[in-house]
This record gives sequence, structure tokens and C-alpha cells, in this order.
Amino acid sequence: MKSYKRVLLKLSGEALAGIGGKGFDEGTCIKVADQVQDLLNDGIQVSVVIGGGNFWRGRTSETIDRTKADQIGMLATVMNCIYVSEIFRHLGMKTKVFTSFTCGNMSELFSKDNANEFLNQGGVAFLAGGTGHPYFSTDTATVLRAIELDSDIILVAKSIDGVYDSDPESNKEAIRYDEVSLQQVLDMKLRVLDLTATVMALENNMPMLIFGLKEENSIIKAAKGEKIGTKVFI
Repeated sequence: MKSYKRVLLKLSGEALAGIGGKGFDEGTCIKVADQVQDLLNDGIQVSVVIGGGNFWRGRTSETIDRTKADQIGMLATVMNCIYVSEIFRHLGMKTKVFTSFTCGNMSELFSKDNANEFLNQGGVAFLAGGTGHPYFSTDTATVLRAIELDSDIILVAKSIDGVYDSDPESNKEAIRYDEVSLQQVLDMKLRVLDLTATVMALENNMPMLIFGLKEENSIIKAAKGEKIGTKVFI
């Protein structure tokens, strides 16, 4: 088994959501925090990106300008990171929320050097606000930050347990892959990350592991190289 030294954990907002897919389920957030604490205890450095889907999905609205809708989505990720980072702090971890744009005194403007220094000190860096620009998803921000911070792998914790050849919710016969290459993801148009993020990961040799957040100790298993979910290799 291969245990990684530095990972970027991508959490979907929906996976953290409460009843009706909105807000937060505090119990789920605490379970995530407990697992990250285990990784820190083993010397694994962790940064975190959280999607905003539990608050906002602007692309489903045709009444709002795309740029404004994306800006609301960026702010949703900031709210998520502030909330989850406070759960981590409650359990004794050091956290810092870095944003791609200035948010007063609520966060620190992202800097590769400052984020690296904080990770090396044993803190958990929450990376919020996406790229800070419209038309780029949280997926793209995830890959970008993972590359900037020299992460070994991106761990993508979702509400489903891996990559399938079709939507498992609508197709009960959908087949889950144990491994798939980034090139295959592009060629077969698999729904892993968006196109921009996938190409960026391929060009910069950034592997990913897609797995279900709800599986017991799934984050620990993923970070320590145990067999779980779908490995997306170069």
C-alpha cells in the first residue's frame, strides 16, 4: 500500500449536506474531521476544497447572468470552508481559510508560499472561492491548487462511490471502474471532473482517486493507499 505525503481532499457540498441536500449535516462533517486528524497524526499533510452545491447551483437558473451566478457559487464555497474549518478547530486542529479574492478579515488571500508554510506546520489549509473567476468550476480550482501545492494526489469524496460508465442512479446496470486513465476519461466522456479540470490534470500529471464519502473511514483508506473507489491515473 502506498501512503501519500500530501493530499488535496475535494469534498462535494452535496456529500456534506443535511436533509434535502441543503446546508450541513454536522455529524458527517465531524466524521470527516476525525479522519483528517488521523491523517495528520500519521504525518500526512492535507488541504481541502469544498464545492458549493449544498447552497447554490447557478447553472440551473436561466434568470441570472452566468458571471453573477458563478460569483454566488464562489461565495458558497467560502461559507462551506469557514463552517467545516470551524468543525476541525473544535476537534483541536489548526486551520486557515485561503480565498482567491479578498474577504475582509474572514480569510487570507491565497498565496502558494503561505499555504505551503502552513501545511508544513501541520495545519489544514482550506482553499475557498474557486479560481476567483467565472466560467471555471470548483473542479478546475481543485486541480489548479493541487498542482500549485505539489500534492501527491487529489482525493475526491463524493456521494457516489467511484467512476461509472453511466449514471448509476438512472442505470442500475452501470459498471464501476476500479482504474481508469485521464485519457480514457476524456475519450469516453466519463463524468469525473469537467473538461478543463481533466485536461489540466492530464497535462500536469496529477492523479486522482474518486470514492464515496459515506463509506466507513473512506478518507483514511484513500490517503493510505488502500483499495477503494476508482483510481484515475496518468
